[in-house]
Formats: sequence, C-alpha cells, structure tokens
Amino acid sequence: MQYVVCYSGGHSSALAAVETVRRFGNENVILLNHDISSKVESIKIKKFKNQVAEYLQLPITYANCEGFEQKTPLSLCLEHGRVKFRSGHEICTYFLKTQPFYQWLEENYPVYDGQMSEEIVLIYGFDENEIHRVARRRRHLESMGYDTLYPLVEWPRTINNIEEIGISRPRVYFESKHANCIGCLKAGKQHWYKVYCCHRDIFEEAKMVEEQICFSVLKCGYLKDLEVEFEKMRQARVPATENMDSYWFWKYARQ
Repeated sequence: MQYVVCYSGGHSSALAAVETVRRFGNENVILLNHDISSKVESIKIKKFKNQVAEYLQLPITYANCEGFEQKTPLSLCLEHGRVKFRSGHEICTYFLKTQPFYQWLEENYPVYDGQMSEEIVLIYGFDENEIHRVARRRRHLESMGYDTLYPLVEWPRTINNIEEIGISRPRVYFESKHANCIGCLKAGKQHWYKVYCCHRDIFEEAKMVEEQICFSVLKCGYLKDLEVEFEKMRQARVPATENMDSYWFWKYARQ
C-alpha cells in the first residue's frame, strides 16, 4: 500500500507528511504536489516544501497543470471569462489542482467498476479547525474509489510544529494564516488589502480582469471601488496582515 500525501507546501500538509512517514515509513509514502506559478506562490513556500521533502528523504511527485508557470488564478479568470463555476467553486482550484490530481490518479492508480483502490490511500492535512471538511472530502473520494486518512485530526500527534524538526516555516506565515496564492480568489477583503499594500502589480491585474469579465472577485464590490479606502488605511499604517481576527482588524481600521 502506498500513502499519497496531498502535499500543498503549507504547514499543515508538511506536518501530515511527517506523521505519515513516521507511521508507515518513507518507502511507502508519496508526496504529491501541484506546482503553482512563482508569480503567485512565494519562492519561500517552494523552498519550504523542498526542505521538508529532503528531511523525509523523499522526492516530490508533481501533478501539474500544463503550462502552470504562465497560468495564474487571474489569467485563468480572463481565459474563461469567470471567477467561479455555477457550482460556486473557483476555476483556479479546478484547473491548477483538481483536474491535474484526477488525471494523475487515473494514469497511475485507476479504479474500475466502482471498486475501492487497494494500491493507495490519500492523506490530507486538515487540522482541528477544518474537521467540517473531513466528512465531505472522505465521502467524495470514496465515491471515486479511494480511501482517505487525516493524521492531524485522527491520529495521536507526534509533531505539532515543523520547527520541532529544525525547519522554520516560511515568513509568509507572519502575515497570513495560510500559504495560498497571492491574490487568492477564495479570500476576503482583508487579504486583498494586503495584496494592495504588498503586491500592487497583482492588485492592478485583478482590477483589469474584473473590468474585462464584468465580475468582481469580492462579494462586497469591485477592487477599483476599494482603492480609496485601502489607500487611507495604508497611510494610516493599518498593518497589511491576515493574522489579526477579521472583526478586530476592521474595528482597528475604522478607528
């Protein structure tokens, strides 16, 4: 049996990888990653996932979208004329991660006639704050013929912070709670304020895409209409961070 860690490059997936190798041995583990354009995935994230893989003495297996280096979430919005599918799911997740993942499974570990795979188990790094996602993901993957495990919520923990193995998490975690793309289409207004302050080129690109496809990234309105507010916040030295609770962040911003 092979245990395939869905290895995003984030802190939780790194912990899940460590737990999986400690339980099953690295000879039985695959680290599966979807590489993302360096325009929106920090070089520090790429370095981090390589450091953890080296510690585990494992190569990273890639299931990438073709031409991924040129395909960012915003470029995909422009290409397809929308931000989300009718189902509400973001198109970037599908084209950059979901579709390549399904293709990799089909090519390497296909399942036929409604059977369950006896070759692999899929490992996810959902933590105690994401328990609501476990049942949904397990049900979905079982319908495709694959079992799943969730080390951070189902197993006794042997590691809680990656620093315990001598690796520092990327500095992006000092500003963000996650290692998602810069200009994440799932994120809210607080994230886009950070993009405005720290990644103005991506903010300007997002404004252009919104105008071209006549659709806003945020539910609260178009980014161009938030610029005056964001600039006042920047001049008032409101910190460009996502590590402050949203309620307190906006209360502070409005003072």
